[in-house]
Amino acid sequence: MIEVSEKTIDIDKVLRDKMGRKARFVPRFVVSWLKRIIHQDELNEFFWQSRDLVGTPWLEATLERLDTHVELIGEENLPDKNDGRLYTFVSNHPLGGEDGVALGAIIGRHYDDRFRYLVNDLLMNLPGLAPLCIPINKTGKQSRDFPRMVEEGFKSDNHMVMFPAGLCSRRHKGVIRDLEWKKTFITKSVEYQRDVVPIHFGGRNSDRFYRLANFSDKCLPFNLAMIYLADEMFKNTHQTFRVAVGKPIPWQTFDKSKKPIEWAQWVKYRVYEL
Repeated sequence: MIEVSEKTIDIDKVLRDKMGRKARFVPRFVVSWLKRIIHQDELNEFFWQSRDLVGTPWLEATLERLDTHVELIGEENLPDKNDGRLYTFVSNHPLGGEDGVALGAIIGRHYDDRFRYLVNDLLMNLPGLAPLCIPINKTGKQSRDFPRMVEEGFKSDNHMVMFPAGLCSRRHKGVIRDLEWKKTFITKSVEYQRDVVPIHFGGRNSDRFYRLANFSDKCLPFNLAMIYLADEMFKNTHQTFRVAVGKPIPWQTFDKSKKPIEWAQWVKYRVYEL
């Protein structure tokens, strides 16, 4: 369990931990910019106020704090929670913040918190969210553990919620759309006989975000746009997002007529039709 303090996110401490004595050479205006762009004070205030909440109640409190509302289309397509089966829920990832929170709240309410996200490991720093997460880290020791962690997630009695693109949507030639979907949700859903429930989340980030993301993807060895996701989340407050749930796709659909990566793009196409 992550300890929640009145300063759960502390940029000064992060820099000291990462850089040691060299942290003092980081210009103060850079530190101030980082604190502002990640909304350190606002996030710490919310974490402290919601310190007794975990899981779905924490997700719902987050939506309330952001004044985020959902227009849910196709709710009848969510399988009955008492049918004795487990499912893989897959969605496009247009925002990188509210979309994950809102989908978690929808799934968590319907299935009594019996779900897990497959998410970027940075989200393990969110106290109320961490117990619902299977973290992904592309580097280091945790990367070697990733196949085992995914396996444990699909073996468990929890439904899985995944954003198969891995990153939030990018804009290319004026069109905002996910990057190629990874095949993991196909191979594991077949292996563990989980039907796949497609979900489309409507929404977009700012023009500034897409410019930064395209520059970062082409020119930098790290994801600069990720630093701005908290800022994008606060820019998207007071909004209503359309969320459409499609009919479950039987796992038997994903046969040998296509490769798993091809089936992944097929499901992605279905999502964008919703």
